[in-house]
Amino acid sequence: MSPQVHAEHLGITFEKLTPGFLNLCIRSGNQLLTSGHVSDMKGKLGDGLTTEEGYQAARECVVKILRSVWNTHGTLDGLRVVKLLGCVNSAPDFIEQHLVINGASDLLHQLYGKEGAGYHARSALGFASLPTGVAVEVEAIFEIVE
Repeated sequence: MSPQVHAEHLGITFEKLTPGFLNLCIRSGNQLLTSGHVSDMKGKLGDGLTTEEGYQAARECVVKILRSVWNTHGTLDGLRVVKLLGCVNSAPDFIEQHLVINGASDLLHQLYGKEGAGYHARSALGFASLPTGVAVEVEAIFEIVE
């Protein structure tokens, strides 16, 4: 099953978005680079939010990223996931940022495979705060391989 069809089977919907203040996904050569996409969930991991809640927030960020990629590229097919940057709004003693950002990586592995096109580099970092108090922000780089 192609990544596009698989995403649709998972219930991810796609519709043309009206351009906003910033470009959410831009093509440069054979790469698609996304802006940071934030979770709807707000709060701080380790201080009111659990790792599992953060995991779901990171997954939500990637759903938004996939929609932006689709708007730029027209499909999720013909891509390789190159790099993710995951930012986690963290309490000072919270050390499970990597487990939170697994929510983003796991969805991409599900769509593109854990090996091959879905096997990506990643950073998972903790921050004292994120814009508007969101729990998670993720950005991605894809390579166009078709």
